[in-house]
Amino acid sequence: MKILLVAKAPVPGQAKTRLGQHIGHDVAADVAAAALADTIETCNLSGAERHLALAGNLVDGERADELRDLLVGWDVTVQRGDGFAERLVNAHLDAGPGAVVQIGMDTPQVTVAALTAVVDGLADHDAVVGPAEDGGWWALGRTDPNVARALAGVPMSTPTTCQDTVAALRAAGHTVGEAGSLLDVDSLDDARRVAAEIPDSHFARAWGDR
Repeated sequence: MKILLVAKAPVPGQAKTRLGQHIGHDVAADVAAAALADTIETCNLSGAERHLALAGNLVDGERADELRDLLVGWDVTVQRGDGFAERLVNAHLDAGPGAVVQIGMDTPQVTVAALTAVVDGLADHDAVVGPAEDGGWWALGRTDPNVARALAGVPMSTPTTCQDTVAALRAAGHTVGEAGSLLDVDSLDDARRVAAEIPDSHFARAWGDR
């Protein structure tokens, strides 16, 4: 198994901007960095090969030293392409062949078991999608990088992104399985729910009692 983490450097004003409108962009970037730290730690515990497709420079963001230390042993490449969908396709191509589970940095509550369940689904399907509660998806497993080419025409960050992704994969001739759903952290309520779910995490400590 290989994990592909697609993430953005937690730079104030560029990461978690929706939260930043309510709690300030410096705090929101620190919360994003904490979520990224939790996600990286879980990936490290998985024992899988690990690949990070990064937008921006960690040096410019919050918790740069902490994140750098957690990323020892990772392959890191720069996101490339016009638009998020194209960057996702290229990230999968850069991650290489074999079974890959792609996740983002908005689900700090993700567990090794959840990642493993996505991989297990690839025994019977070309792709496995993990739905997010907001209509998107938190994970995409695929057996081959070319499977991800179907993402190129899918509108991202919409209430029907997961549905549209599944449709695009099937239209391209791929079999698609489904994993369990998770909550993406986008809003204040999302952050409160996730912080309560993982009270001993970097994310919960960064979020505090907001």
